[in-house]
Amino acid sequence: MNKMGEWRRSHYSGQLSSENQDEEVTIAGWVHEIRDLGGVMFLVVRDREGEIQITLPDSKVSDNLSQKASNLNKESVVMVRGIVKEDERAPGGFEIIPEQIKVLSQAKTPLPFEVSGNVNTDLSTRLNSRFLDLRRSEIASIFKVRNTVLTKVREFLETDGFIEINTPKMVATATEGGTDLFPISYFEREAFLNQSPQLFKQMMMSSGLDKVYEIGPIFRAEEHDTHRHLNESISIDIESAFADHNDVMEILEEMIAYIIEGVKKECKKELKEIDSKVEEPELPLKRLRYEEAIEIANQKDIDVLWGEDLSTPAEKAIGEEIGDYYFIVDWPSEIKPFYAQPKDENSDLSKAFDLMHPEFEISSGAQRVHNIELLKERMIQQGLDPNDFDFYLDAFEYGMPPHAGWGLGAERLIMAITSQSNIREVILFPRDRKRLIP
Repeated sequence: MNKMGEWRRSHYSGQLSSENQDEEVTIAGWVHEIRDLGGVMFLVVRDREGEIQITLPDSKVSDNLSQKASNLNKESVVMVRGIVKEDERAPGGFEIIPEQIKVLSQAKTPLPFEVSGNVNTDLSTRLNSRFLDLRRSEIASIFKVRNTVLTKVREFLETDGFIEINTPKMVATATEGGTDLFPISYFEREAFLNQSPQLFKQMMMSSGLDKVYEIGPIFRAEEHDTHRHLNESISIDIESAFADHNDVMEILEEMIAYIIEGVKKECKKELKEIDSKVEEPELPLKRLRYEEAIEIANQKDIDVLWGEDLSTPAEKAIGEEIGDYYFIVDWPSEIKPFYAQPKDENSDLSKAFDLMHPEFEISSGAQRVHNIELLKERMIQQGLDPNDFDFYLDAFEYGMPPHAGWGLGAERLIMAITSQSNIREVILFPRDRKRLIP
């Protein structure tokens, strides 16, 4: 049965103002609190914009209505129709004296964990009932910020002339080689979940689209179990023709600044809710050479040998020294993918870069190799067979311009902006070594 009938919400809690005084409104949401003080009962109803107090004085509401309210369980779904009254003691400064209450869905008791008040529940339990976890204002605030971040990404890139593309997530060949792949059964043959849109976005540089971007899932079968790794995540990728690594680094740092500026302006309430004091970086960001980075780590008694990637302790030590977002440039070619352009013909360095937050890496990019012979040579050097990449190399046979690009981890960026210590807090349903449901 349609319990709503002809009723429809007229206002969210955050939309009530002095102009609604003595006006009849209809609100809808979840019962957050129930308090019976004898002679007056209070319901606090929560929607996505906040909370609204429903006040039921014995002198103003019927016994049937009071009884209906007293029979409610917390987190039940209701619609309330009543008259708005200003009251500075109430959440948001307004209360509703109800005329009717519709109970649309009675919540089961006990709850998996309490939603109101101080929630002292471990992350795993919260993730098991993520739908309930999201009813908490501080958790919902993270995902409102996430929405704004992705909106600002699109605004910035579209304004800068980028065209959005969508690339396959089921592929026949690993993007970068290696074994960190999820194999899947694809009819009569084996396929893999894609690690990155890298090869496809480079192929688009041969198409004449010039500047492309994608926001989509990537899959990495790395056996990590840390607070900053996932096996399925969202990657923000760009590729730009007739550009080098410096050009796309400028795009990246300007986009980060644009996103943070937008979040600070549009998510003031949410940032306050999660106690995040994010600050816009000062541009241009510092360019730290790989050689300088490992020197800083070594000076802080964290051993990093030339040609090694940076460990988590090394990243944190360097971040403490720099204190803001920064780039690491001039990486050794041997530890960067085959498609990273060498700095020059006789150099062991590449035109690759990483964008670092003081706590962790959030993006990697490079100018790409656009010469097919050098590309094949780099593949062989890294133990790859060029014959496995014919579909990709074909795009380099018929006119491939110089190009560059990067991939940015959406969750890493949102983790930084929202000041979260665990990446699982900023994605709805995390996928890691232990978690495949819900």
